[in-house]
Order: sequence, then C-alpha cells, then structure tokens
Amino acid sequence: MIEIQHISKRFGDHIVIDDISAQFKPGICNLIIGTSGSGKTVLVKCIVDLLKADKGDILFDEIALSTMNKDERKVLRQNLGMLFQGNALFDSMTVEENVRFPLDMFSELNLIEKKAKVDEILKRVQLEGVNDKFPAELSGGMKKRVGLARALVMKPKYLFCDEPNSGLDPQTSMVIDKLIHELTVEFNITTVVVTHDMNSVMEIGNYIIYLHQGKKEWEGSNQDIIYSQNKLLNNFIFASEFLQDAKSMRMIAQKNKA
Repeated sequence: MIEIQHISKRFGDHIVIDDISAQFKPGICNLIIGTSGSGKTVLVKCIVDLLKADKGDILFDEIALSTMNKDERKVLRQNLGMLFQGNALFDSMTVEENVRFPLDMFSELNLIEKKAKVDEILKRVQLEGVNDKFPAELSGGMKKRVGLARALVMKPKYLFCDEPNSGLDPQTSMVIDKLIHELTVEFNITTVVVTHDMNSVMEIGNYIIYLHQGKKEWEGSNQDIIYSQNKLLNNFIFASEFLQDAKSMRMIAQKNKA
C-alpha cells in the first residue's frame, strides 16, 4: 500500500499540490484524474521520489520515504514499475532488449534466466514471438504492451501508469485497461494510473481521486462517481467525450434508486 499524507508542493509562489492525502491499496486500480494543470503529474513525481514534497510524507507499506537512506531508496526504485505516456522505448533496441533492460540494470540473473523472464511477461501481455522486432515495426498498442511488459518484468510491488491510453483507439484502450487491471489483481500490485479517459475510469477505477487546481476535490469508486454531487467533478466528467453515456447512466441510476 502507498499512503500519502498532507503532501504539498510549490514552484516559486505557485502552489501546485495543496495538502493532499490518500491511500492507494494493492490489488486494485487506483486512479488520479483531473484536467491538465491540476497537479496529477507533480503528485506522482513526488510519490516516486523524482520531486521532493515541501510538506507531508509518503509511506510505502508503512515505511516513510523521508526516513529512507540511500540504499533503501535504491531498493524502493527496484520495486517501482513505470509505464510512460510516450512508452519511452529505446528505438535501437529490440523488444526483448527493451523489456530486459531493468533486469540488466538491477538483477544478477544470467542471460538464460533473463530471457525466460522476458518470454514469460511478453506472453502475459499477449506479445509472444515479437522478441526480435524493433519499436518502429510495432503498432501503438503493441508498443504500449511492450512498455507494460518492461514495467512488470521485475515483478514490482508498485506500478505507475501515466496516461496509458494516450494516442490509442478505443478498442486498443480497452485491451490496455483490461491488461492493467488483470495484472494488478494477479500480482497484487499497488497500481496508480494517471488518466483523463472517462472510459478507463468507469472500467477499472476501483479507487479514484479527482484533483482540481492542486487540491483533492473528491474521492470514491467508479460507482460512486455516477451519484456525485460535486459540481467541479461533474463539470470535468460531462466535458469529456463520455458526456452522453455518463448522463444516461446517471438518469438510469437515479430512476432505479427512486
């Protein structure tokens, strides 16, 4: 589990994150949603120790980040999997080399053992037989799955996904959402997904926090969001392409409730 306690971050006079607390539990998909500039990315950078919060603390399985020494932070980084918005694959490396990269960096396995782990995770993300291909030979959805395989090859305790469906068509987005959810449950990972895709919210949003101008304005599940009376959250939801479906779902839910 990851617990963030009263996290604040400013750049100069501009407060980007303002006193945010939340608990991200393992085995479920935890989502951070909000418009551009709401503080989502800065919050995640604070959690993964790329930025230092000005106030508050982050706990990984009840161990405070602020108390960790250099070696403990190194161990933490080895337990973090990252799926980047732009995939961040190395163009000059094959799929196998890309997925193997964390193992080359952090493990003491021999090449045969590394290949076995690469093959195992590629099979799990439905990419068998593409080991020798280069990123330029892959579709957008395949690149995303390679990125997911690389993020998971070390069997991390914590997984962070930044806009995993960015640039993908709706059908491929559903495949990625399903994979993230299945692997989260299968490996009991504490998964944190940054997204503005309302389809993802409704498909895999077990726990959601909504940020607005650096503040946590709402938290709940994808079922709770249908009944939300939070005006800022409603404006965010209904401004998306999800507008008509969300309105219809709410009308049906309110009618059944009555």
